[in-house]
Formats: sequence, C-alpha cells, structure tokens
Amino acid sequence: MNNTGRMKIGIISAGKVGSVLGAALRSKGHEIIGAYASSEASLDRLELLLPGVPALPVTEIAQRAELVLLAVPDDELPGLVSGLAKLDIWKPSRIVVHTAGRFGTEVLEPAARAGAMCLAIHPAMTFTGTSLDLMRLQGCPFAVTAAGIMQTVGRALVGEMGGEPYLIDNADRETYHAALTHGANYLVTLVTQARRMLESIGMEDPGQYLRPLLTAALEGALSSGDALLTGPIVRGDKNTVAGHLSVIKDPDILRVYRALGTATANRARDRKVLPAPIARELRLLLHSGDDESENNPQ
Repeated sequence: MNNTGRMKIGIISAGKVGSVLGAALRSKGHEIIGAYASSEASLDRLELLLPGVPALPVTEIAQRAELVLLAVPDDELPGLVSGLAKLDIWKPSRIVVHTAGRFGTEVLEPAARAGAMCLAIHPAMTFTGTSLDLMRLQGCPFAVTAAGIMQTVGRALVGEMGGEPYLIDNADRETYHAALTHGANYLVTLVTQARRMLESIGMEDPGQYLRPLLTAALEGALSSGDALLTGPIVRGDKNTVAGHLSVIKDPDILRVYRALGTATANRARDRKVLPAPIARELRLLLHSGDDESENNPQ
C-alpha cells in the first residue's frame, strides 16, 4: 500500500461480480494488477470493464497483490483458499477478501493461519457483469463480516465502491444468505411461472401486465411485511382455490402453488385474520391428491 492508501488489488476471478467490484475500486485510484479469466466470457468482461488489466494465473495474482479479492462461486471458495495455503501463498501483509454470501471469515482460516488479514463482503444485488452494475452499486447494501480492525477496513472498502455496509456475524451468514436466496432467487422462479401461465392463455406481454400488481405487492411486503396480504387464501375462498387447482396443469407450478398456499394459510391463521378451522380446510384442499403432502396438516 502506498502513502495515499491506494492498494495493488488482484481479482480471482473476472466473473460478473469480480469484474464490477474491481472496476469500482479502480475508479477510486486502486491499481488492479491482474485478474484470473478462465473463459472467453471472462476475458471479454475483463477487456470491457478493466481495460489494460492483464489476465494472470491465480498463483501470480495471489503473490503480487496487496489485496486479493476472491469472487468465485461459493462451493469453489474453500478449496481455493486451502489450495493456495498449501502452496505457501498467503503472507502476513496480505489482505484477503471474499464475496461469497454464505460464508463469513471462517472459510479464510487457512489464510488467517499464515497471518493474512481476512474479510468477507457480500453485495445484496444481482449482477449483469456490465457497466450498468457500477451505477447500481451506489447505495447497495453489503454484508460485512470481520473481526476487530478489519471491520473498519471492510466498511471503508464497501464505502469506496459506493455501497452501504451492514455488519453480519460469522454465525449468521448462512441464515443471511438463505434469506436473500429465498426472497430474490425464488421470486424470479415465482414470477416466471406466473408469466408462463399468462402466456398459455395467449397473453403477448405478461411481464408488462403483471408489473403494476407485482410492483405494488413487492413494495407493500418490503415496507409492511404481510400486513397488506390479500387474495383467496386470506379471504378463505375455498371455491376459488379449488378452481385454481383444477386449471394449473404444470406439475412444478402446482407444487409451488400448493406450498405457498399452505404457508400463506398458516401465516393468516397465526395473524388471526383467518379462522383456524378455515385455514385447516384450505390446507386439506390444497393437498388433496398430493402424494407429497403430510397426512395430518396442522
């Protein structure tokens, strides 16, 4: 690190997340000394977002960089960190940062044992791997997990990229990531299924038709939880639910409808907006003929 606080940063790898975060840090004066690019798509992304940055082997990046940004898929991270430790790559002066959502700093323990300073950050955003993401980083929440002084380093690093840091304990990272996956990834699956159903009746632009309804529902859920929840389950409209079950022919969509209907009935019962007997009748209806259902729904 030079006397201006700028660092030599290496990126492993030049995927959608690594390239964008690298570009954000470069815009603040940090030097990106190299990035690992294992595919044509990664090489193209590196040229687009980090022009002039060389594609280098993993070991060379980890040896030369003052800060190593590990932006690889979650399941690849433990093996990468331990593999580099076996090669005696990690050194006391090095900062090691990963971007995997489900892990805290425990996955970096092999580097920590060698004296490296460890930090976990995770941007709560989907990435396209284009310059559009740089604008979307502004105000983006980042989970920051670290011990002691590294919390300050994490906050500063996130702030330089335009993000908002939120401290998350190591023990809470798995729950944190499960919540984001459940809320964002499965939302895409759910909306896509709704689009397919509308397409099946000939609607040409189902996304545009759904946009006002889904936008209002999402904003309501984000601001008020399920206080504004409506629909046939909450109203106890058993005949309407039975009608839906009769026309949904796709097995995957039907399973999701049944599961979410059951969860909604349970929640409405717990909030006292749906009488317990009606909630039970709805659950029995939702799972009638369903081999995967429990024999005695609660």
